[in-house]
Amino acid sequence: MFFKKREKERATTGKVWSVQDGKVIPVTEVHDEAFSSKVLGDGVAVQPEGGTVLSPVNGKIISIASTFHAYGIQADDGTEILVHIGIDTVKLGGKGFENLVAAGEEVRAGTPLCNVDLPYLRQNGCDTDIIVLLTDPAGCGNPVYYTGITAAAGKTCVIEYSK
Repeated sequence: MFFKKREKERATTGKVWSVQDGKVIPVTEVHDEAFSSKVLGDGVAVQPEGGTVLSPVNGKIISIASTFHAYGIQADDGTEILVHIGIDTVKLGGKGFENLVAAGEEVRAGTPLCNVDLPYLRQNGCDTDIIVLLTDPAGCGNPVYYTGITAAAGKTCVIEYSK
């Protein structure tokens, strides 16, 4: 019993905050099999109400798609998070996106990553769901995904995990 308690004390809890205001749905409900099948990781999607996408964690930007529709972030605890904005948005070639960060930059949860013209995405046939994934959920204990809620950008925890 004593050793189990010490083990729990050493475990850290990671929190992933909402990237935008909006309804949070399970990743299995995203209209793209690459996400809904969880082949890229497990997580949630936010159906955005606004155009500024925030960092969901404290960490470092490790990759940015040349079209600014996807961001890889390594959280301070080493967990890798993928933020993917919209479905089929790569076809827009970066139009409708204004990047606000650089690869290698340190960010805090709530730091703006980019501005997105949601009406432009919709006019061009793109789904606007913002997918937030743990790319290695097996390395995150038993993550808890908070779905079926309306989240506030940077204020609502949408995923909790342990390391």
